[in-house]
Amino acid sequence: MNNILVCVDGSSYGQVCTAYAVWLSKQTGMRVSALYVSELWQYETPLVADFGGALGTQPYMGLTAQLREIEAGKAKVIENYVRGEFAKAGIPDRVDFYHRSGILVDCIDEFETQRKDIGVIVLGKRGENANFAKGHLGSNMERVIRSTKRPCFVVNRKFIEQKKIVLAYDGSPSATRALEYLATNKEFITQDVHIVTVAKPGAEADATRLLFSAEARLKGGPITPVTQVLSGAPGEALEKYVEENGITCLIMGAYGHSRVRQFIIGSTTTELVRRCLVPVIMFR
Repeated sequence: MNNILVCVDGSSYGQVCTAYAVWLSKQTGMRVSALYVSELWQYETPLVADFGGALGTQPYMGLTAQLREIEAGKAKVIENYVRGEFAKAGIPDRVDFYHRSGILVDCIDEFETQRKDIGVIVLGKRGENANFAKGHLGSNMERVIRSTKRPCFVVNRKFIEQKKIVLAYDGSPSATRALEYLATNKEFITQDVHIVTVAKPGAEADATRLLFSAEARLKGGPITPVTQVLSGAPGEALEKYVEENGITCLIMGAYGHSRVRQFIIGSTTTELVRRCLVPVIMFR
């Protein structure tokens, strides 16, 4: 897999997504596919309901055409910005730009079906309504994470140079997949890697053995991970560890039945992603 799919829009998160895509491309040598999706359905449906009968077909079609024209102009502005950032980084020929209309998760699914070389998806916690709904996460983010089989790099609001990462490990298939990714993509990660798990009271010995097995998978290369058993509520324990240890990225499995992963992906919101001020890479 040698391609990064980055979701961009007109929000501040879209700009940060571009910054991380540039960084990932320089670290790994991967090409980047920048995708902007015009979700016109959210405008067209009210137009049909409110104006279709009163104005007739022709005026409605005219309004739709205007919306598409506006979106085409907006896509060009975003494309120029993305290409400009890659040019500034000295890799102008490493990015391709795509403009689609529809629903973001469907467009990503189409990309994954047609393009088997997508290695990671970069997207923001929230989209263009970020300033109007502070404290809430975008529904697109959760839909994409739930539907894709690719690791998702969910960016924070400000680009952070990656120096220290932590893997939240519980031995589950998705967490093991994250561990394998770290073991086989050493050019992507920093030298300072932490592996932590959250233990139930009385289960500290089992948690320690679990960390030993994870540590062994990364040994033998340039990485000597730091391991730590945490206690308490999983979300609070992980958030505290990230803050107190200067962690710049959290990596974890996204689904399952463990205490950690149940906390991370809820039915409606992703509480830790909302509270955490660093990027989060999620694996299914």
